[in-house]
Amino acid sequence: MDTTQTSSASKARAPRGSARAALIAAAHATVRKQGYAATSVDEICAVAGVTKGAFFHHFESKEALGVAAAEGWTERARPMFELAPHNRLDDPLDRLLGHIDFRLSMLDGPTEDYTCFVGTMVQEAYATSDRIRAACEASINAYCQALAPDIQAAMDAYGVPGDVTAIGLAQHVQSVLQGAFVLAKTTNDPAIARGTVMHLKRYVRMLFGQI
Repeated sequence: MDTTQTSSASKARAPRGSARAALIAAAHATVRKQGYAATSVDEICAVAGVTKGAFFHHFESKEALGVAAAEGWTERARPMFELAPHNRLDDPLDRLLGHIDFRLSMLDGPTEDYTCFVGTMVQEAYATSDRIRAACEASINAYCQALAPDIQAAMDAYGVPGDVTAIGLAQHVQSVLQGAFVLAKTTNDPAIARGTVMHLKRYVRMLFGQI
């Protein structure tokens, strides 16, 4: 390990009692930047500013931290989405399209700043850790479940083809976003992701007869 990094981390030691939260935040940052497999416990500790002993006080393994970080990702995202301005719009379709615009506005800056922690981690760990796979599935499903009521309300107001379901469309939105993140990683540029999300918006508008 880089001794300079270790020294800096020790000077920026996390306050007593906040080590668990610091470790989860460090996991979010490092895994989004370089992936789950490439991120070591030592590196997470250095970024969090805690000792390895503090790590094992809170987590029995890197896998256990991954599970907790997936759960923490859901809680981190929830208020951001719930408090977004489009949620105050009266029309449910406007809220749904506003949500897509909100996701579009987030696609800027370094790739690790806007890509999804659970989407990144599950791509690597789904076949080697059922605990991580299940935690990531729960986080992704929570997003879909939160989006589904506005979709259902828009379906009730505007009508859609009979084989469309609210949860199915919510899963499609999630799938497009996750695919957009992957495409952005191939180019290290959010432009391709923004184009993909614009196509999603066009599709939703056509589905509800708005084009």
